[in-house]
Amino acid sequence: MSDVRPAELASRLDGGDEPYVLDIRPQSAYESGAIEGSHNVPVYDDLRAGDDSTLRARLDTLPRDEEIVVVCKMGVVARRATDLLVEEGYDASTLSGGMSGWRGYQNGSLLYKLRSLLWRL
Repeated sequence: MSDVRPAELASRLDGGDEPYVLDIRPQSAYESGAIEGSHNVPVYDDLRAGDDSTLRARLDTLPRDEEIVVVCKMGVVARRATDLLVEEGYDASTLSGGMSGWRGYQNGSLLYKLRSLLWRL
């Protein structure tokens, strides 16, 4: 399993090398702000509680022929989803820092810059 940093994802989305971005946050969070072109499968609460059955039931809606980048609030629950997807044979990775990291990258925040520095170390 690998991670995709926000800057890398942005570059890929802008450059035409677009992965399938799977946002697992609740629908209300997705509707209040999401990565353009992402797809919402709201299984965050179930995965957070340790129940992967909702995501397993939705596997047939996900592409098997594309890389999937999983997004949640901070990236922790997305790792659980990514692990399950990899286990089931999908090419999947997690967006480092989740939507928090994405927003930090988009805004050029100091916290994101510090995180980026730590990722490089």
